Amino acid sequence: MKYVFTLLLLVLLSVQLCGKDFIELVESIPIETTLDNSDIRNTSEVWIEMINSAQKNLNFGEFYISHRAGDALEPILSAIYNAADRGIAIRFIVDGSMYKTYPETADKLNEHKNIKVHIYNLNEIAGGVLHAKYFIVDGKEIFIGSQNFDWRALKHIHELGLRISNKKLAGFYQELFELDWQLSAENANTELILSNIEHRNALESFIIKKSEYGKISLTPTASNPKIIYHISNWDETQLIKLINSAKKSIRIQLLSYSPLSRNELYETLDLALRKAAARGVQVQMILSDWNFYSPRIDYIKSLHAIPNVEIKFSSIPEASEGYIGYARVEHCKIMVVDDKAFWLGTSNWSKSYFHKGRNLGIILDNDKISERVTRIFLKSWNSEYCQSVELGKTYKRKIITE
Repeated sequence: MKYVFTLLLLVLLSVQLCGKDFIELVESIPIETTLDNSDIRNTSEVWIEMINSAQKNLNFGEFYISHRAGDALEPILSAIYNAADRGIAIRFIVDGSMYKTYPETADKLNEHKNIKVHIYNLNEIAGGVLHAKYFIVDGKEIFIGSQNFDWRALKHIHELGLRISNKKLAGFYQELFELDWQLSAENANTELILSNIEHRNALESFIIKKSEYGKISLTPTASNPKIIYHISNWDETQLIKLINSAKKSIRIQLLSYSPLSRNELYETLDLALRKAAARGVQVQMILSDWNFYSPRIDYIKSLHAIPNVEIKFSSIPEASEGYIGYARVEHCKIMVVDDKAFWLGTSNWSKSYFHKGRNLGIILDNDKISERVTRIFLKSWNSEYCQSVELGKTYKRKIITE
C-alpha cells in the first residue's frame, strides 16, 4: 500500500518540481513499530531525490555525521559523492564538539573533489553547539527537520521534517549558512564577523500561494540571537507568540524538555504553557524516555500536575537486532496550535538551544497541513509506546550510550 502512495506522490512531485513552490512532510520511523504513515515519504528517499536534483550546489548544516558501513546512510553518501563527481559544489558545516566523536566520515568527505567541510567550534564563539539539521539545494529548496545526518535517524528514531521549495524562504537559511561558513573557517576573525552582523527588526515571512494544502504562510525561525540577522525571527520569540495565540489546544512533541538549565531556571516557555492552560487551553506533550532523571523529571511532573496539561512519555522498544546506542527514541520537535499553525524545528526545549546554539525552525500557518501534523502527533499519543506521567512513580534513568 505504501508503494502505491509513494508512486502517486512521485507523480505529484514531478509536476510540482517544474519551477513551482511546494511543501512536503517527511518522516523517519523506527523499524518494527506501528508509527508509519503510508502517505508520508521516508527521509532516505527524499534526501536522495533532493541530492540527485542538484544542478549547482548543496550546502549542509549538520550537528554531526554518523555512518555505519552498509547501513542506512550509505546510499545518501553515495548520492553526495556522485553529485560531487558530476561537478556539484558541496559544502558541509559540522559541529566541533561532535566532530571529535564522529570524525571519520567528515574527513573522508573533505578529501573528495568538490566537497569542503568546515568544523564549527561554536562553543568557543557563543557557548553552544551547531545543533541544526538542514540542507539547501541550489539556493531554492531546503530540507529542515529533527533528522540528524545519522544512519540511526533514518531507521531507528522517530523524526519529522519538511522539504520546502521556495527561493525566498531558502534565502533566509542560506544567509545564515554563509554566516556560519565564515565563522567556522580556519583562522576566522570571529569578533570582526560578529561585529559586522546587521541585526534587523523586521519580521521575515513568506507565502506559498498555491500548494496541495492551499495558501501557506511561512515564518522561518532561528537561534541564537547573537548569530541571526532578523531578531524578530528568533525561535524563542516566535514560539511564545504561537503559544500565546492558542485558544483551544497546544500539542508538543520533543526529545527533551527542561525548565532548569545548568542550575538556572528557564521559565520563558514553561510559564507561557502554564498561562495557556490557565486560560483553558488543552496542552498535550509527548517527551522521550531520555528525561528520566532529577531534577528534570520533577519539573516535568510539576507541569503535568496542573489542570489542562497532560504529558506522556514515549518508550520505543529495542529492535530485534539488539541494543543500539543513541537510538530507539522519540526525536520529533513540533508544536501544533489549534490545528491551524505549527512550528517544526531542530531545538529541544531548554535554554541553551535558544540562547547559545545554532538551531533553525519554521512556523507554517495553514489548516490542512496543521491538521495532518496533528494526526501524526495523535498517532504517537494514542500508541502503545506512550504512557501518561505518573506523579508518584520513580522513573529509572535510561542508558542511552553505546
